[in-house]
Amino acid sequence: MKKLICAVICLGIVFSVFWSGLTVKGLKADAVNNITLQNSIENKLIRFHVIANSDKAEDQALKLKVRDKVLEYIAPKLKASKSIEESRNILIQNDVNIKNIAYKVIKDNGYSYNLVTMLTKENFPVKTYGNITLPQGEYEAYRIIIGSGAGQNWWCVMFPPLCFIDITKGEVSYKETERAMKQVLSEKEYEEVDNTNLISKVEKGEKNTSEKLEIRFKIFDEIKKLFS
Repeated sequence: MKKLICAVICLGIVFSVFWSGLTVKGLKADAVNNITLQNSIENKLIRFHVIANSDKAEDQALKLKVRDKVLEYIAPKLKASKSIEESRNILIQNDVNIKNIAYKVIKDNGYSYNLVTMLTKENFPVKTYGNITLPQGEYEAYRIIIGSGAGQNWWCVMFPPLCFIDITKGEVSYKETERAMKQVLSEKEYEEVDNTNLISKVEKGEKNTSEKLEIRFKIFDEIKKLFS
C-alpha cells in the first residue's frame, strides 16, 4: 500500500513538472510571437514629437503653436507619401525649413529658446491616439525639442500621416485612421493596435477599452522581461 501511495505521489510530481514546463513553453512562445509582432509595428511607423521647454502654461501653449505651424507646412508634403522611406526623405530634406519655421514662432511669441530637431529612434511608452494604441517600444521619430525640453510632449504619427486627421471628429476620423493604418500594417498588426477591437476581445460592454489595451501591453512587457 505504501508503495502504491508513493508511486501515485511520484506520478503527481512528474505530471506537475511536465505541465509547468508546457505552460512556461506556451508563455514563452506567446512572448516571442508578440515581440516579433511589436517589432514589426515599430519598424513601419514614424512618430512626431514636439517637446515643450517646461510644463508652465505659456511653454505648453508655445509648443502647440510650433506644432500647428510645422504641420501646416509639412502636411501637404507628407500626405502624398506612399512609403516610410519617402516620408523619411521628405523630413530630412525639409529639416532646415521646419527648424526655421519653429524658430520664427518662438521669436514671434517673445521667446529666445534654443531649438533642436532630429530624426532618431527613441524608446516610447504605451500611447493612445484616437482609436489606435501603440505598444511600448523603440520607434523612429521626428522630434522638435524646445529649450530645455523638460515639459510634456505632444505626439502623433507622421507615417502613415495620422497627424493630419482630426481625432475630435469621432467616428469619421476613426475610419480615416483605420484606412491609413491598414495601408501600412498587416491585418494582424492592425488588430494589435486597434483599441476599438478590444470590445470583442475583453468583457463586452465595458467602457475604457484603450485603457485595457494599455494594461494588456504593460502585462506583456513584464512577461517579456521575465523571458529576456
